[in-house]
Amino acid sequence: MKEFSSTVTKSILTGIQPSGVITLGNYIGAIKQMVRMQEEFKSTIFIADMHAITVPQDPNVLHENIRSLVALYIACGIDPEKNIIFIQSENEYHANISWLLECNTPFGELSRMTQFKDKSSKNVNFYAGLFTYPVLMAADILAYDVDYVPVGIDQKQHVELARNIAERFNKKFGETFKIPDVYITKEGTKIMDLVTPDKKMSKSSDNPKGVIRILDDIEDIRKKIMGATTDSECVVCFDPENKPGISNLINICVAITGQSIDQIEEMFQGKNYGEFKKYVADVVVEEISGIQKRYREIINSSELDSILDENIKIVRDIARNKFMMMKEKMGLYK
Repeated sequence: MKEFSSTVTKSILTGIQPSGVITLGNYIGAIKQMVRMQEEFKSTIFIADMHAITVPQDPNVLHENIRSLVALYIACGIDPEKNIIFIQSENEYHANISWLLECNTPFGELSRMTQFKDKSSKNVNFYAGLFTYPVLMAADILAYDVDYVPVGIDQKQHVELARNIAERFNKKFGETFKIPDVYITKEGTKIMDLVTPDKKMSKSSDNPKGVIRILDDIEDIRKKIMGATTDSECVVCFDPENKPGISNLINICVAITGQSIDQIEEMFQGKNYGEFKKYVADVVVEEISGIQKRYREIINSSELDSILDENIKIVRDIARNKFMMMKEKMGLYK
């Protein structure tokens, strides 16, 4: 069994969708928070590949994304010694638990889920999984008796549903699940598009020059930063409303180096934008080069296989015990 520090007493569980690549915005806004949280909690992280297939996927791309995402998160600082990391579909008990929970979840509760209403309204030919996946999400959470589920405010409803399902099951069949609490994550520094700095950096951006992907060619990353939209003042100061481009580059520096905004402004007082952009590019390239080096070391290595093989044994045993307890309480045993 993986050992955690004796000072860490509370547990969290985080699911990550294997969709596309990680951008600099994802790294700064979310992953760096996860790296900090692994010092405070017993952390379980899974790649939510079964959730990904609620919408059509290219099987080859999905398969590649799953393994790549595990390697990237580790390369970005997620420590396998401080986290249990596994792939959701490799633990068959998630789906087994989900079915038992589905049979105890009213239709009305699922029909009120905001994301289902939004997505189904855009495509009337949706699959049943789009409707029932919140119960699978509840199974993901409840299988491990975690204390907290860290989510953004838009995902709070899913954890509340998991709480409702657990409370109902406990009342009907006896104490079975720990009731998890929502851990609302504060939005990390929002990194904007380099070309259109009034929009958030997104992997689905129409202009690739505005987005830095963690696995981009290093020289391409440097070119994107040097070509970032600024303004005509040539004054390096933080003013998101009037100087969104420069303010975005300052935010990137602050997030990566740990310097304050004031320190950045003082460092480049009287200097031109070219000098400032070169500094930002150097900082980003150094950070991403280290991540890419670690990624290349691990992506096709036996180390990654060993991590996943070890961890799936841990979580499969935990989830199996929960499933067997549920079966017995529901009368599904010899």
